[in-house]
Amino acid sequence: MAQLQVAERLVGPALTEGHALARLAELTDGIGPRLAGSEGSEAAVQWALRSFKADGVKAWTEPVKVPHWIRGEERAELIASERFRGRPLTVMALGSSVATPPEGITAEVVEVRSLEELAALGDRVKGRIVLFSHDMKGPEDYGRFGSLRGRGPSAAAKAGAVAALVRSLATASLSTPHTGATRFEDGVTPIPAASVTVEDAELLHRLLAGAGPVKVRLVLGCKELPEKDSFNVVAEVKGRQKPEEIVLIGAHLDSWDVGTGAHDDGAGVVMVMEAARLLARQKPAPRRTVRVVLFMNEENGLRGARAYAEAHAAELPRHVAAMEMDAGGGQPVGVVLRSAEGAAELVRPWLNPLVALGAGTLLPAEAGGADLLPLLPASVPFFGVRQDSSRYFDFHHTHADTLDKIDPEALAKSTAAAAWMAYVMAELPEVLPRPPAAPSPFAPAAGNVKPPAH
Repeated sequence: MAQLQVAERLVGPALTEGHALARLAELTDGIGPRLAGSEGSEAAVQWALRSFKADGVKAWTEPVKVPHWIRGEERAELIASERFRGRPLTVMALGSSVATPPEGITAEVVEVRSLEELAALGDRVKGRIVLFSHDMKGPEDYGRFGSLRGRGPSAAAKAGAVAALVRSLATASLSTPHTGATRFEDGVTPIPAASVTVEDAELLHRLLAGAGPVKVRLVLGCKELPEKDSFNVVAEVKGRQKPEEIVLIGAHLDSWDVGTGAHDDGAGVVMVMEAARLLARQKPAPRRTVRVVLFMNEENGLRGARAYAEAHAAELPRHVAAMEMDAGGGQPVGVVLRSAEGAAELVRPWLNPLVALGAGTLLPAEAGGADLLPLLPASVPFFGVRQDSSRYFDFHHTHADTLDKIDPEALAKSTAAAAWMAYVMAELPEVLPRPPAAPSPFAPAAGNVKPPAH
């Protein structure tokens, strides 16, 4: 009965008050894009502090040194030949790309569909623009093809290419390029790298199948400015009985510099903030402390994730569970765990309040998140609310990731599920069994590589 009463106080307001949607409008329409190092990202930090204060939740900032990359000019064109007329191509620079010379780079294009195929071409890559093609169709393909964007340009540079184009990692396209970060290995001289729309990638693919060369001119004006001081925003609802034990719920406050980051990750930000607001009103407070972390620089560096893990290294053994909301604003479909044997038996009796939301089952997938990667060596158990991501990669990392793409009902349901699961982890009589320690796959410039289910 007590569980039902608490659920009514948490789930009910999340579904009916519309607070998460209103706050998301403030963040997206009011502040806009929030790439780390930008004025927008710093405005978002101050907005988050004001919002937590208005909610009666204690909050503070913790310093993070972040990269300051600026996109600049970006354009490309197909050079006319005897077989076809020239035309513009729609491209968008990848995060951490370097600039071309002012006049651009003009070169023949060579197409590959994997890093292995690139390596097999040998000297045929030298002096060329490498086009990385793939056939992403669903969200599950993001994990399969993400390395083409994350590591492809570096591999192309190592092989002697002068530039790289990556077919957008998209499940739908209306001539919309999708950006994202790329990472160049130490010792590799970076080359200009850009995403190209699905439509233009398909055009290049068809032309390359014919006789004769295909040439492209690429112009990028990217700049890497000196690093800037920024912040993670941290807030807490103190536990009543075991305040030293911490349940972390996080999302990333930064976004790409295109669109307004409504799905990625404004939705996650307002979900965890709303969880804190509702838990702060809960009397008595949950057994353990619930800590909200709004990470900075997930998209192009994961600096906030690393800074948090380093600053709180001594208390990571007391982090009893962690969740990251970074899968957009879709409907909740279930709960996932990353823990040792016995966790499911502890959690399953608490899932009944999620049944009406469509999320009352434990799913076989594993919980995780990019900003949680540095917690892996500390054996922190992970939990999560899995969401419907079938439309997520339609808008991911594009100009179209804006508030109008958010379904208010789906956002409210996922907010309610996140709030309830935060309470469950903070209130469980026993903590989740800790999984075996795992090495962190964390890499400072790979922050945009999200779990494959996203």
